Formats: sequence, C-alpha cells, structure tokens
Amino acid sequence: MSTTSFSGGKSHTKSFQELLCSPSLVGGLQQQLSICFVAVDILLSITAFVGNSLILVSLYKESSLHPPSKLLYRCLATTDLLVGLVAHPLYALYWMSVVQEHWSLCRYARDAAYITAYVLFLVSLMTMTAISVDRLLALLLGLRYKQIVTWKPTYIIVTTFWVFTLVASLCGIFYHRIIFLYSYLVTSFCLVISFASYKKIFCTLRYHQAQIRDQQQTSQTNALNMARFKKALYSALWVQLALVLCFAPIYTVEIVIAHTKKYSLLLVATRKVAVILLYFNSTLNPFLYCWKIIEVRQAVKRTLKEALC
Repeated sequence: MSTTSFSGGKSHTKSFQELLCSPSLVGGLQQQLSICFVAVDILLSITAFVGNSLILVSLYKESSLHPPSKLLYRCLATTDLLVGLVAHPLYALYWMSVVQEHWSLCRYARDAAYITAYVLFLVSLMTMTAISVDRLLALLLGLRYKQIVTWKPTYIIVTTFWVFTLVASLCGIFYHRIIFLYSYLVTSFCLVISFASYKKIFCTLRYHQAQIRDQQQTSQTNALNMARFKKALYSALWVQLALVLCFAPIYTVEIVIAHTKKYSLLLVATRKVAVILLYFNSTLNPFLYCWKIIEVRQAVKRTLKEALC
C-alpha cells in the first residue's frame, strides 16, 4: 500500500514531504481533525489485523487449494496484515505527533510510514500480478499445471518480491530517485502483465466455448473443471480490481500535488483521505476472499467455530 509521490522533480516532492512535518502547513490543521485521523487509523488497524489473521489461519488449515496458489494468497494476506500491524500505527503516530507539535518525532514517523507503504504496496501489486499469471498457466497447461507450477519455484518468486522491494526501499532512504524509479518500473510492468494475462485468459475462454458449441459435446468433468476455474479467475480479478480502485484516489491526488505550486491544509486532508481509502483495501480483502473463494469461506467458518467453542 503506497503513498508515493508521482512528481517528476525531486526537490518539488521533497518540499511537500518536509512541509508535512512543519507548523507552516499542518500546524494550523484543526486538532479535532487530526485526532479523527488517528481514530480512523486505529480502527482500520484493528480490522485489517483481525481479518487477515483469520484468513492466514484459515489458509493454513485449508488443504484443497493448490499449494502455489495458496502461497500467493497467503503472501497477499501477509502484506495486508502488516498494513494493520505496522502501517496504520505509524500513520497514527504521525498524526499524534502533529497534534502534539512534536516535529522531530513527526519526521521519523513520516519516513517510516513512507518506507512501509512502498514495500507493502509494491509487494501486494507484484503478488497480484503473479496470481494473474498463475491463473493463465492453469488455463493453458491444463492437466500439466500441477506438475509444472509447484510450491518451491513459487516460494522463490515470492521471496524475490520481498528482497528486491526491501533493498530498493532501504536504498531510497539515501537516494530518493532509486525508490521512485523502482516503483515506476514495477507498477508499470505489473499493470501491463496483469492486463495481458487477463486478456489472454478471456480470449482463450471464448475460444474454448466456441469449440464446445461447434462440437456440441463436452464431458461433465471438463465442464466442472471449467466452472471451478472461472470461480478462481473471478476471485483473483475481484481482488485485483479492488486494489486498483483503492489505489486510484491517491494516484490522482499525487498528480495534483506534483502540479501544484501552493499547498494548502485542504490538500493535506484530501491526501490523508486518499491514503485511508488505499489502506482500506487491506480491510476489504478478507471479505472478498470469503465472498468469492468458497474454500476460504468454509475454512473461515470452521476456524470461527473452533475459536468460539
């Protein structure tokens, strides 16, 4: 989950970030509004942590999902869990430091929140891209899918996501252009790959359906497998669409910031609302899993029954 700045110039971006911890910009923000932001961060922190903890426990117990696919969803749930465990508390700390006018603590909390945001958003985006490619391979490989797409290569890919993003983010502390360039490249690459994968999937599905109509025959097993594949496909698509929709407001606000010469308290408050909408994705995802993935929904029900009993 990212609050990245999409401006082309480093000095322009840096000036706005510095003003986020200065009495000249946020010092005049009403105390009630800042406290409201703190309360929202704490509330979403709790919901994201509880919801994604439940999903992780349920996925651990669920054995019917293909292990590589389950690993990707567990990685996605882990990033959402860390949003609740780390990102929201850091933003709450930032706004508390604004209320207390503790500008030194404010700068530390701001920088830590940005680094966390970069890492979690980019890993989430790369994981969603891997899920789209996984769905494409499941369609194209057919019966060979479970033999070719195994747990170990998927684990290596997921680990690579985390390592590269963490290294780029740490380097970005000293050289801002590194993390900006890395985020641009990763975001563009992931969106293109996801779009191409889903386009190929739907084109292939239409081709298969045309073949079935021409032949006017299909086995019950193939029909069942296709129905199951479509459910998994739409589940992944819903999750990815939710991520894009939650990301769109902060992207729009950052474009406005990049082309604004005079900042205002309204722009700061609008940006915070956009960040909240972005992080709300971490609270929303567990509901999408339970709604669209029947195996996860059943596992969650069993987990809740065990916990309540």
